[in-house]
Amino acid sequence: MSVKLCSSDNKEFGVEMKIATQSTLIRNLLDDVGETDEAIPLPNVTGKVLEKIIEYCTHHMDDPPALNEEYDDLPKRSDDIEPWDEKFIDVDQELLFEILLASNYMDIKPLLDLGCKTVANMIRNKTADEIRKMFNIVDDFTEEEREQIRKENEWAEDH
Repeated sequence: MSVKLCSSDNKEFGVEMKIATQSTLIRNLLDDVGETDEAIPLPNVTGKVLEKIIEYCTHHMDDPPALNEEYDDLPKRSDDIEPWDEKFIDVDQELLFEILLASNYMDIKPLLDLGCKTVANMIRNKTADEIRKMFNIVDDFTEEEREQIRKENEWAEDH
């Protein structure tokens, strides 16, 4: 059995139920409304991003499901990314953040974790200035504010 998903830009995707229900959002929706021939609208997800999400869920469709409570309690590491996942998430920054937003919206925890681990690895061992430059964040602190922040966080410095 399959289900139709419709992106924000009206691209429709026919997807096996086993793939689509990796999204808690879709699983709960289907539990509430039952089987439907209507496409499920995903207004926060573009076709390009939905295609990537379907690719991810297709690859992981036979993974054992993690119970939400157990999954949330597991310690998270950012250096344990599987090779396929690492290649999958090796995308430009804009697409990476769109995947993060969509996986959060669709409630696909393993994909959200993969995106977060990827961002964590991107910023590991970087200074605040390097991170600002990487993500195009404007530094609008005054010199006095910067000094205050340094004083408040002296305990966190490596000495």
